Amino acid sequence: MINIVVTSKPVDGLFYYSYEYCSHLNSIGVDAKIVVICHRKFSRADYIKVINNKYIHCNNIEFDYISSTENNVTLIMGRSMMTLSWQNFKDYTPVQQGTLRKLFSGNVISVYSENHPTGYPLALEFYNPRQIVDLCDTEVYPNGVGEHFEKTINFSIYKPHVNNIKFKHLFLGTNDKYYASIEKVIADYPDHGILTYNEAYINVSNNNVFAPVENLMGMFETYVYTKESFDPAPRIFQECKYYNKDVIYLRDKTIVDGGSVYWKRDIKEPNVTAILKAIEILK
Repeated sequence: MINIVVTSKPVDGLFYYSYEYCSHLNSIGVDAKIVVICHRKFSRADYIKVINNKYIHCNNIEFDYISSTENNVTLIMGRSMMTLSWQNFKDYTPVQQGTLRKLFSGNVISVYSENHPTGYPLALEFYNPRQIVDLCDTEVYPNGVGEHFEKTINFSIYKPHVNNIKFKHLFLGTNDKYYASIEKVIADYPDHGILTYNEAYINVSNNNVFAPVENLMGMFETYVYTKESFDPAPRIFQECKYYNKDVIYLRDKTIVDGGSVYWKRDIKEPNVTAILKAIEILK
């Protein structure tokens, strides 16, 4: 069994990738499930709603508790899944804390990311995994470690969206940094929606669209990409390419990260070869 662990908020891209790869692994005969350790601000129902909004099914998800991890492999689609759980460990219930220790003290496959360069080593020290195998998108992280692995969207399980345009331009403002970038240009895009959370950093005079949102891809005409901070894997790029929606690349084009890589990268089917090799190494 592969336990794909999610500790993020429900609309985080890593939650989507985790569910999509779980579905793909199951489709090729590999036992896998999602283990969600709920973020303190969200309930199980929030995560289920996100899945039901986006996908044709909602399968193989467990929450907060797992009976045994013996001989299982833990997969995290980004190092932040482990780091954030360590940083927020005191905020979890005793049951959640016990589950995290079980999951992260065994055999772990970790997809490389650089967003917590000092925190991740401390998280490793805290959980002390038995073995760990790294995977890495070497185009996004040329100095990363691990066999090459690209996170790609599993469009085969997407619900078809229905065109019901609510605004011309969509922005992504799901954290304070992303939102601050949008605020610099939003006056030029009066017919807009900003996908965000109902948090203190938002400007109530903007048209904020609070996640999770049903039929998001059918609600806008053009996605405006404004992120100024490092972006590992911009999913909406790929979704817009797949559905032939326009994208305005409104950021410094000299920034080299997932944004610049995914801007050029074609749509691909999920490839789990690197994951299966990692499982063999951990046996």
